Amino acid sequence: MKKIDERDTMFARMSYKKGSKEYEDYYKRNPDKKHIDDEIRELPNICGEGTATYHPLNSPFADAGFKFLSDIKKYVEGEVNKNRVEVTAQEMTNKIKKLLKYIGAKLTGVAKMQDYHYYSHRGRNPETYGDKIEKFHKYGIVFAVEMDKDMINRAPQCEEVIAVTKGYIDGAIIGMWISYYIRELGYDARNHMDGNYLVVAPLVARDAGLGEIGRNGLLITKEYGQRVRLGVVTTDMPLISDKEQDFGIKEFCKICNKCSKTCPGKAIPDGDMKLINGELRWQIEQEKCYGMWRRIGTDCGVCLSTCPFSQGVSLEMIDKMKDSKECMEKILKEYEEKYGIRPYIRETLDLLK
Repeated sequence: MKKIDERDTMFARMSYKKGSKEYEDYYKRNPDKKHIDDEIRELPNICGEGTATYHPLNSPFADAGFKFLSDIKKYVEGEVNKNRVEVTAQEMTNKIKKLLKYIGAKLTGVAKMQDYHYYSHRGRNPETYGDKIEKFHKYGIVFAVEMDKDMINRAPQCEEVIAVTKGYIDGAIIGMWISYYIRELGYDARNHMDGNYLVVAPLVARDAGLGEIGRNGLLITKEYGQRVRLGVVTTDMPLISDKEQDFGIKEFCKICNKCSKTCPGKAIPDGDMKLINGELRWQIEQEKCYGMWRRIGTDCGVCLSTCPFSQGVSLEMIDKMKDSKECMEKILKEYEEKYGIRPYIRETLDLLK
């Protein structure tokens, strides 16, 4: 699989200020993206005044969360204790997973890191723009935190972006604690968090057995569907890796297609998978997706709530799904009978009234 260049992601592209060296370099190499990106730059910021969901008291709450994340992202790496504690892979794998659950993670796993897990080059911060990523750890500890169902089911309203912000903050703090702990034991570790990733978190999570990647490019877990945010800590500490899962998501997504039908920006493909970067998969049109975020004022989240697994499917049904198209159709039928096109709670959450 070909590595992803972080400079090509929308979060990176939207950070390039006109006239900056990053802006000039990127669009010199990618002139086809300049026009659409400049159009999106003219739109209001997410959580900003002028967007469809802006609220003068509620929107700044999410914005404050991301500013906090920006302030702490410099702490993802740190000094390693010279006095190493000798450990076994089994012992530390068990301990790390227990500690992660204790401090708030719902799902945990370990992946043996592959080349394609890492971005090829950095892109989101001016001071590291264009740096080739060459420092690799052997293992990736990946974990998921749950996002509140009632808030996600209000997507694309303000509740959704607050739930997502909380997920990123929870993930960042959990990852910080674990990475500091590992370094204290004498092993190198790096926390990968919002605004300071070297890795593509959904790929690490997939390979660590947390779930499968669906039509909209997001991880689908058995337990929470897409209502999760992911955190990754990479390390050279000896660990035991988990196995990738296959419970039939690709086949389910082929017949479901609900995220594509309900996507406000028409960014999610409704056709078959294609060979992209050496892998057969679906790929969203990220410009359409992100452009809709800037118009709405939140990171939308409609596809998250639309996914049947985000609303809860029994593990017994999921375990039968891979070998039974009838089981998949039953899951869809029960979902449609209960939610129709998709679950949507129109009333403002009491928290924000």
